[in-house]
Amino acid sequence: MSELAELPVVFWVVAPVTILFAYTVFGMSGFGSTVIAIPILANWLPLTYLVPLMTLGDLVAAVAVGGSNRQHVSGAELKRLMPFMILGIALGVTVLVAVPQHPLKIGLGVFAMAVGLHSVLNPAPKGTISPWWCVPAGTVAGILAAVFGAGGPVNVAYLSGRLRDKGEIRSTVSVIISISATLRTTFYALAGLVFKAGLLAGVAMAVPFAWAGVALGSRIHIGLTNEQMRRAIGGVLMTSG
Repeated sequence: MSELAELPVVFWVVAPVTILFAYTVFGMSGFGSTVIAIPILANWLPLTYLVPLMTLGDLVAAVAVGGSNRQHVSGAELKRLMPFMILGIALGVTVLVAVPQHPLKIGLGVFAMAVGLHSVLNPAPKGTISPWWCVPAGTVAGILAAVFGAGGPVNVAYLSGRLRDKGEIRSTVSVIISISATLRTTFYALAGLVFKAGLLAGVAMAVPFAWAGVALGSRIHIGLTNEQMRRAIGGVLMTSG
């Protein structure tokens, strides 16, 4: 449990609140927990610990959100995105293991701010984008998912251009995240990043706060329009970044 040893008291105050809020956003939108939580928790823990930790949390949360709303999932978009997601994840795991931590943290902050600004300025996309955007979207989302645990915003940006119902977008991206998280967990295990006592202890401590957040976010989701949801999450992403 070396990653958790000798952490300051402020971490044990900030971490539960961060996890609760991050998974409240996940319950609202079907994504976003890692982009919110990791930039904050990375002040105390390395990405090689945090990304696998949040991946395991996202796997459970995504199954809960997507599984309870299977009728809203877009099968056609899943088939388009997943092959390129798999390619991106394989590339991203290589980057996560090989690249120094500091550049990854800077990149994560810039990425979070850029996605947040786009959501605030463009809460209601007009028209329908070409399905061929699944190629760059899926690949980039896979890379970001593996490196930052943050492929959700890219997937949502693509799905928002293809789908209009917020429930359909939320359910589809949740299923994508559950599949992605399963693949990433497998890759992380092969890279020696999963089966550690400290990681499993962190997951056990985070689960109650994540579960409460998903339950709260799912209730909030019902009363939000798609535009309100995108603007709210955009503001959080900019602050977090």
